[in-house]
Amino acid sequence: MRIPFPAGLSGPVVLFMSLAAGLGTSAVYPLQPAIAEVAESLGAPISVVGIALACGSVGYMAGLALLVPLVDRFAPHRVLAAQFAVLAGALAAGAAVTTVVSLALVVGVIGACSSVGAGVSSVAGRLALPGRRAVVLGMVTAGISAGILAGRIVGGWLVDELGWRVTQLVFAAACGLVAVCCLVVMPMERGTAERGYLATVRSLPGLLVRYAALRRAALRGALWFFAFCAVWAGIAVALSAPPFSYSAERIGLYALAGLSGMLATRVAGQWTDRVGARRVILLGLVLAGVATAVVGFGLTDTAVTLICLAVFDAGLFAAQVANQSTVLAIDSAAPARFNSVYMLVYFVGGSLGTAFGAAAVEWFGWLFTTMVAVTAIALAAALTGTEMTGRRSYAESVSEAIERKGR
Repeated sequence: MRIPFPAGLSGPVVLFMSLAAGLGTSAVYPLQPAIAEVAESLGAPISVVGIALACGSVGYMAGLALLVPLVDRFAPHRVLAAQFAVLAGALAAGAAVTTVVSLALVVGVIGACSSVGAGVSSVAGRLALPGRRAVVLGMVTAGISAGILAGRIVGGWLVDELGWRVTQLVFAAACGLVAVCCLVVMPMERGTAERGYLATVRSLPGLLVRYAALRRAALRGALWFFAFCAVWAGIAVALSAPPFSYSAERIGLYALAGLSGMLATRVAGQWTDRVGARRVILLGLVLAGVATAVVGFGLTDTAVTLICLAVFDAGLFAAQVANQSTVLAIDSAAPARFNSVYMLVYFVGGSLGTAFGAAAVEWFGWLFTTMVAVTAIALAAALTGTEMTGRRSYAESVSEAIERKGR
């Protein structure tokens, strides 16, 4: 069945936005499975190269704060084209680095520009009609989710076939092509935000104080992204150790089960527009929590593990679509700054989850790791279940009125 898109966002445009968001998000991941090859090429310890690659996370957070708000102030097709062009240049430069310091600098720029996916989702949230916002956002989120998981898979395969330097050039060429396409395909409608860029950036921390809806969405999103990253980081450690002792390539194939969960984003978008975000979030979290608990005990059964990973990802992807739609609806005329704050908090949760998952499996075991993830998901569900429905609080309404009057 064909989804009726808003006049300004036709089906092909939304499809392109999804692909672009996925490519931009994936750009920071290809070198991660090739850390040993990079270290050998640069003549540096793996631990030092790991620190250099971690600059991608720092750059990404900087991009969320400094680059994403630009799409509310300037024409999206130009902002996103420029961001993809810089990303292509940084990836090409990454293919020529000869020292760990230069690698760290380049990876930092790549990380900053890979926040383009959040910029694309902000444009989608602004231009989609209110009754179809979650559907459109669901398709863009599917692209971002695919980029997170597929970036490692495709990157690892290309590194094995072509080497890590040529892999960087392949991604650079793809980003360069998308940069050109952005000028033609992406919407040109500028946002109606009147505040200056620096004022917008300075206002970001205060948004969490003024908007209870943003605080709730960011906190529960950070909780389940913590669980998501803890499970995926932890399972790689668990499967690489006895009694499994799987190769990196075989472990990477488990991510294919997670990719199947992207199919839930489209359905989640449709149901969010029909029944509201709260119900979709709760259903997604229940599915993810049950799947996490089962895989905690059933890792030795490959079929059960793959099914649970698919359900786990589907549940959290669905929750993310519904949750982010509430963030983008807070100020539909200029949603990017709200999306910036949300994604910053969300990404902090994921970073903590990645660090926790890898260490917890080694120290306490796979079952303990999954139980902590279940607890984080349960807390997110409890936060959603106790959320007030109906009218907003008087204080929140007044703060929003003051905020808009000050623009």
